[in-house]
Amino acid sequence: MVIETPSLPFLEWLPWGLLHWLLVVGSVAIAVLLLSYLVVSLRHGPRAALRITAGVLGAGVVDLLRISPRRVLALSWLAIKESIRRRVLVAFAVFILILLFAGWFLDPGSNQPARLYLSFVLTSTSYLVLLLVLFLSALSLPADIRSRTLHTVVTKPVRSSEIVLGRMLGFAAIGTALLVAMGIISYVFVVRGLAHTHQVTEVDLVAVRRAVGQEGPVPKQGTSSLVQNHRHKVYVDASAGGRLEMENGHWHGLSVHKSGGKTVYTVGPPQGMLVARVPIYGKLRFKNREGKPAKEGINVGDEWTYRSYLEGGTLAAAVWTFEGIAPDKFPADRFPQGIPLEMSIGVFRTYKGDMEKGIPGSLWIRNPKTGERGEAKIFRAKEFATDVQYISRKLQSSGPEGRELDLFEALVTDDGKMEVWLYCLQPAQYFGVAQPDMYLRARDASFALNFAKGYLGIWLQMVLVIGIGVMFSTLLSGPVAMIATMGTLVGGFFGTFMIKLATGELPGGGPFEALYRLLTQANLVSEMEPGLRTTVLKMLDVPLGFCLWVTAQILPDFGQFSYADYVAYGFDVSPGLIGQRVIAALGFLVAAFVAGYFFLKTREVAK
Repeated sequence: MVIETPSLPFLEWLPWGLLHWLLVVGSVAIAVLLLSYLVVSLRHGPRAALRITAGVLGAGVVDLLRISPRRVLALSWLAIKESIRRRVLVAFAVFILILLFAGWFLDPGSNQPARLYLSFVLTSTSYLVLLLVLFLSALSLPADIRSRTLHTVVTKPVRSSEIVLGRMLGFAAIGTALLVAMGIISYVFVVRGLAHTHQVTEVDLVAVRRAVGQEGPVPKQGTSSLVQNHRHKVYVDASAGGRLEMENGHWHGLSVHKSGGKTVYTVGPPQGMLVARVPIYGKLRFKNREGKPAKEGINVGDEWTYRSYLEGGTLAAAVWTFEGIAPDKFPADRFPQGIPLEMSIGVFRTYKGDMEKGIPGSLWIRNPKTGERGEAKIFRAKEFATDVQYISRKLQSSGPEGRELDLFEALVTDDGKMEVWLYCLQPAQYFGVAQPDMYLRARDASFALNFAKGYLGIWLQMVLVIGIGVMFSTLLSGPVAMIATMGTLVGGFFGTFMIKLATGELPGGGPFEALYRLLTQANLVSEMEPGLRTTVLKMLDVPLGFCLWVTAQILPDFGQFSYADYVAYGFDVSPGLIGQRVIAALGFLVAAFVAGYFFLKTREVAK
């Protein structure tokens, strides 16, 4: 899986974020107003409902402007004490037990142990916290109404808006405290679970054969001891420095010194596991096998159409155009090997060959204005293995004279644009690529801060569930409010799927057509035979698809508020992305608060 992390400047995402916020608040407010009118109409009739709704709406605007912070804080404290009485700390104890047992089952010797540990702690925390606040927010207010505890509160000079806001803030406060504790414990669990070292002795190393006439100390190579089900290849260079090569997504430093007449090798802690890459992404376009522009690559029959494929041994190429490339972003003292370029390429084989050897490919750097090209690398790609290449600052031109080209002077335009061309060199083999599969690694951010951002995503999901749960609890009974909140949560996680199903972007057509294909085990990609049956199915898909589309637009997309994949796959969560999500969450929360207030006010008027 590849993660794309957009890094948008403040002034770029803020207008669109505010527009999204206004659209969410406006659309949800209108929907809630219509729903309130319908509910009151069932009890009092259409005319009385119009009068009651208008009165509540007018009084509500005044009521919302006169909220007392002191009373809100007092009601929040009551909600916190109520949460503790409801044994919310049991969830924390369950979390500790999960981590204790996870230490037995999580394999630190897997191919990507950091990804495994981080995905586990973030996912388990998310599920546990969301389930907890779902019960708290949806069941609390109906329980108080049923036990008449709320009647005591209402007799005091307390507004309905303060009751709703106090509940939301109180549950959010107890959930935040719980998340902070879980985050600290999870961070320690991950760091300690992945910490390890290896042993390297003189016996493990052998001298490397040198070229004829080469003088000086003899470099050595070998393997380290077996720890956490893996070994590293060890290389000790002539200057008495060394390293343990990349294995299972990490590597180790190696220091060499003399002690008591013996050579002692000291292996450092694992590096490269807990990272937060800051990538620079480019825009992707394709060339076909004749080298002419193409909309996309070849479809090799894979049902997952995320990647397009390049035919090997032809002029087919994938071209990424990067912007903002400048020498000050990649100074020579920080990037002595060149500009780091990371790839995660899919490989489709028409015949196996040497599976360990990989498929050969080449990288070329091109100036998009002058057309000057320089060959960067010949490499071998393996299936979805992250490959790190370095674009040298001095490259050989593609012309017959083989001139030496300076990267920033000859291959990067004045406005900072540069193209990277990827070819598959082996005939009858294919490279699969998508736009995020190649990026320039500008720098690494703080992993601890990025880990905290992962928990910020969980916090955003949590406060959304609290807002929606409190909103439904002002109108519905406890069990029904909990089911409605759960339905909103599940629907929010499948919002993107519903949109694609409604618009026919998924293989198999719309909802009814896809259901028919599923029941009859028909092919998902072949066209249905023309006739009455096909016409009826497509006609039924239109209104149902519209309903799914509207539902997906109203529900918050909970999946978009999760940063678990970003953190687990080692990508920094950009401030622009966080800003977008915070503004979107604020829009839903304001709408839920206003709706909850009017629901509660309508309930009181109905009495």
